[in-house]
Amino acid sequence: MEEVLVPLNDSRKLNKANSFGSGTDIALEDGHGGEQNTLDYRIHAVAEDGKKISLWHDVSLVHLDPESKQETPYLNFVCEISKFSRKKYEIATDEPGNPIKQDEKKGVLREFKKGDIYFNYGCFPQTWEDPTFIHPDADGCRGDNDPVDVVEIGAKIIAPGGIRPVKVLGILCMIDEGECDWKVVVIDAEDRYAPFLNDIEDVEKEMPGMLSAVREWYRTYKIPDGKPPNVFGLNEKFMDKKYASEVIEECHHFWELLVSGKKERELDDQSDDVKDLVRNLSKNSLFTLGGNLDEHVAMHKENFGEADDDAVFF
Repeated sequence: MEEVLVPLNDSRKLNKANSFGSGTDIALEDGHGGEQNTLDYRIHAVAEDGKKISLWHDVSLVHLDPESKQETPYLNFVCEISKFSRKKYEIATDEPGNPIKQDEKKGVLREFKKGDIYFNYGCFPQTWEDPTFIHPDADGCRGDNDPVDVVEIGAKIIAPGGIRPVKVLGILCMIDEGECDWKVVVIDAEDRYAPFLNDIEDVEKEMPGMLSAVREWYRTYKIPDGKPPNVFGLNEKFMDKKYASEVIEECHHFWELLVSGKKERELDDQSDDVKDLVRNLSKNSLFTLGGNLDEHVAMHKENFGEADDDAVFF
């Protein structure tokens, strides 16, 4: 099968002067604040000039070629949890600089009690699932207030904080304790299977059983914690690349509203819980200090950002 490379939006012309287009110019420093396996352990991203940067805000959504600095057909994936591991690392969205930390509950570091995860798990930078927005296909559930989750199904083990160019293949709508929690399926652009995977149906053809295994992982991973199985929207179906790209664009737009401050200015009608969710997020970064949010406008379709007839903000 011939590899097909389709940009997220053929018409976009982005100026990436204020954000990092790949992981080439970014180093990772760990141990800040504490040793591994402690509550204070952090992994920070650092630019060549030594400045700490945000893996959420300062890495561009669209991947740029490290040499030409031109955009590629790929997106940047930030890994939080390596495949074949179980420590629940995550970007600290409520801390300045958004380092990676191990999640905790009541002072206890969290791990997957189900066992090791068997895919690389992370997120797309410069995206945000808006907790005031109900997607028309999300069974009435609002966004989960985090960057969009990503499942990378390639062979390589990617370290926490690693940034890789990936191909978008499809998406699953998980409902997690009453919140919409999208899971985008991707593959590393340099994986040996990447030329053969161009959309979600190719995954089932080339990697039979992979999609159902991913879905069952997410259905059952909280059961050892005494919680019920997770459920899924859209009849548990993995949607195709086109649908996934629309969700990603939508969540990128929500991120723009977040870092520009516009979302916070529109919270007057929201509950105190929702206000706290949004206001507790750390939005400071080198990117936002640059003030050039217009660099992302061309990524949107002509009518992007207009209200969907079936979408609900509350």
